[in-house]
Amino acid sequence: MKKEKNIENNTNSNNSSIVRGSNSSKRWSQAIAFTIFKLMSYSVVAILILILGFIVSKGIGAISWDFLTKAPEDGMTKGGIYPAIVGTLYLVLGSSLFSFPIGIMSGIYMNEYAAGSKIATFIRIMTNNLSGVPSVVFGLFGMSLFVNTMGFGDSILAGSLTLGLLSLPLVIRTTEESLKAIDFSYREGSLALGATKLQTIRKVVLPMAFPNIITGLILSIGRVSGETAPILFTVAAYFLPKLPTSIFDQVMALPYHLYVITTSGTNIEASREIAYGTALVLIFIVLLVNILSTILRNYFSKKVKTN
Repeated sequence: MKKEKNIENNTNSNNSSIVRGSNSSKRWSQAIAFTIFKLMSYSVVAILILILGFIVSKGIGAISWDFLTKAPEDGMTKGGIYPAIVGTLYLVLGSSLFSFPIGIMSGIYMNEYAAGSKIATFIRIMTNNLSGVPSVVFGLFGMSLFVNTMGFGDSILAGSLTLGLLSLPLVIRTTEESLKAIDFSYREGSLALGATKLQTIRKVVLPMAFPNIITGLILSIGRVSGETAPILFTVAAYFLPKLPTSIFDQVMALPYHLYVITTSGTNIEASREIAYGTALVLIFIVLLVNILSTILRNYFSKKVKTN
């Protein structure tokens, strides 16, 4: 009996040692994995800080009131970038007016009216494929359709429609995923109280999904504000030191202006500081848009919780 008890105790102690060893090994593996993930995250932040620091150090000397409020001069080696700033804002606004309503309504249709259907699956596949098309292809398509076939010429209208097509897949997918995140019980409760499907979507679902939808909208703005290829074929002017007077005029834009003065300007070395200053202004605009999206997201999130 004593031998059997000793054997049993030894077996239990061995099993306990094995379990402790296994738990210790798992903890070490987990600690190593978390450390690797943390280092990778920090490396991304470090790269971003490095890029921003480089642009700021090179471009801060060009930033002044005249640089932000005057037109280019002397073959774009002097003066400011005011027409390019205004042109970029016009294009962002025009593309948003086109892509936001169509993208949001398409997302609502796919999730609320055609969920699980073949047509919704087909639209989703086409949207995903469209999001993978290079931006230069959008530029060529916009030139063929809006500039030549529809006769808009190189204009704000043609550029805005092209950029709107470019951002449309992102708006559709963001809207659909935001609506999917809303629990179906809210829809059932609204319908049980006698509300119609449209009233449920407008009064219940959309307000709850709106913070996430805003994030997608702002991301699309950030993307189109930095695109060069689509506006190269549809709207951007090499040198145009005046503001547009209609939607059928050409404009200067920050991305194309930056490309021009760094690759084919009249005096590339003399305009080097202006190029870095232009890049800094473009980054600041995108940063400002992202900050605005965060503020709006937090505001509407609090509003949804209070209601």
